[in-house]
Amino acid sequence: MIAIKRAYLPRGRDDGTRILVDRLWPRGVRKQDLQVHQWMRELGPSNELRRFFGHDPDRWIEFCRRYRKELKRPEAQALLDQLRRIARQGKLTLVYSAKDEQHNQAVVLKEVLEAGLRDPD
Repeated sequence: MIAIKRAYLPRGRDDGTRILVDRLWPRGVRKQDLQVHQWMRELGPSNELRRFFGHDPDRWIEFCRRYRKELKRPEAQALLDQLRRIARQGKLTLVYSAKDEQHNQAVVLKEVLEAGLRDPD
């Protein structure tokens, strides 16, 4: 099972393996308070794509298209494979810092990961 959760919410007992998927560390959060197993900053959208999106829901569809393209890079694929292995072993929680719970990279990552778990080719 794959879940997503804001970095500003407390860790839950059922979060499983927590992976931060932001390119930048969440503002105002100390490392020991976030309690993530790993920070995969390379899976976060590029700086150019982050600036383009600017958390504007009107740019969501184009953001998703561009971000999915970024996730096809070989270095991103290796990290996605690692996350899929974690998800096969137990619960995986993708941690993100955006305020918008429907329009952020963790939503896209979850979809990409779940599709890869259903159809590994």
